[in-house]
Amino acid sequence: MFKIFGKTYPLRKLILFIWEGLFLLSLLILADFFIHDRNLSIFRDIHLWIRYALIVSVCLLSLYYQDLYSFKAGSSYLEMTSRLIQALGGASIVLGFLFYAIPALTPGRLTFIGTIFVFIISSCLWRYLYLAILKQKWFATPVFLVASGKLPETILNEVRENPDCGFRIAGIAWPNMPEDISLEPNIFVSKSFDNIYEKVQKVGAQKVIGAFDERRGLMPIKELLKCRMNGIPVIEGETFYENLTGKILVEKINPSWLIFHEGFQKDWATLAGKKVIGAVCSFIGLVVSSPIIILVSILIKMDSPGPIFFKQQRVGKDGKIFTLIKFRSMTTDAEKDGAKWAKENDQRVTRIGRIIRKLRIDEVPQMWNVLKGEMSFVGPRPERPEFVKELSEKIPYYEQRHTVQPGITGWAQINYPYGASIEDALEKLKYDLYYIKHMCVLLDLYIILKTVKTILFREGSR
Repeated sequence: MFKIFGKTYPLRKLILFIWEGLFLLSLLILADFFIHDRNLSIFRDIHLWIRYALIVSVCLLSLYYQDLYSFKAGSSYLEMTSRLIQALGGASIVLGFLFYAIPALTPGRLTFIGTIFVFIISSCLWRYLYLAILKQKWFATPVFLVASGKLPETILNEVRENPDCGFRIAGIAWPNMPEDISLEPNIFVSKSFDNIYEKVQKVGAQKVIGAFDERRGLMPIKELLKCRMNGIPVIEGETFYENLTGKILVEKINPSWLIFHEGFQKDWATLAGKKVIGAVCSFIGLVVSSPIIILVSILIKMDSPGPIFFKQQRVGKDGKIFTLIKFRSMTTDAEKDGAKWAKENDQRVTRIGRIIRKLRIDEVPQMWNVLKGEMSFVGPRPERPEFVKELSEKIPYYEQRHTVQPGITGWAQINYPYGASIEDALEKLKYDLYYIKHMCVLLDLYIILKTVKTILFREGSR
């Protein structure tokens, strides 16, 4: 297992990614050797290495954008094969344009087609093997759940829904386990907290997860301490959930969990890096999208009466109010009866508004807010003061999301669809607090990369 930005991933994912890159590189080199009758002098040709790096990078990025490094419950061989062909077909189109623009990088038709053909077959074969391994739960780290309350059920569901998480539940000690809990037949179940260390040894668990809604008087301290003193890691259920999902279980943690856990650091280097990234991305974004801005402005004006831009008060860092600017996507009387959550198929949205919302173009003018220093490019979504007041009263720790600048995109935006209710706000806060805890420049760059994918596949818009 390894961690990136606080989230745990199985090592086999990294191995698969590196292996595919090296395999594709090897195929390209071999094709050059045999088809073009080259010799060892190719290793001194910088142009060839640039070509190889370009092809490998575009192919791996295309595989990533098609979710071919993520395997979820219900994944099938047919679906995986279809996505693989789409990914490499898309990569071929992108590379075709690049080769047309820069002919010197062209590897030759036979070399390229032959390499891609062999790579598709090979990728299918080892992904079939990978999926078979996941279904058998080989190489997954066995864990033992010591449980009470509703938190263990939340953890069980996450492990069940994410077979590629790298863990499997080997055993459970849960005295008051509900009768309707669905468990796999090979999971050892105990209705007692007695002799936990012996039970952990019996099932071969490598970690113990303490999942308790309430610890006082319920947590078997002596048994867990025995496990810890005998070298078996004991992890809080809330921390295990965070590492597994990339979000913080807001409704289960207490203030001491936030106070004493590592993270939530805001050093000057991180803040300066975020400002630079935000300014550069926003400036480039406004320049590149200027033709789109002009076109959309004309279409909005033609589609419905009213201003082109929509200005609205939002809550920024430390609770300060600022004016957010977006393309207007609703009718001018959309809130004549007061502030309302946006709904799916909202009748207030105009014809052009529906299109620019789907493509996320309505967010483009917010880059001006970033250049003004009111927002960051990456951060929690800025919310309206009316909604913040309501949500702060109903959701614990909601005001903590205002300890950083809001962003155009963010960890919650790429991991959760558009939120339009208190329940959605709670779920998004789990991601927002996780982002604030692990905030760094590399995480920002990853979120920007994932945002491009979200926009291309039109995920989560409303």
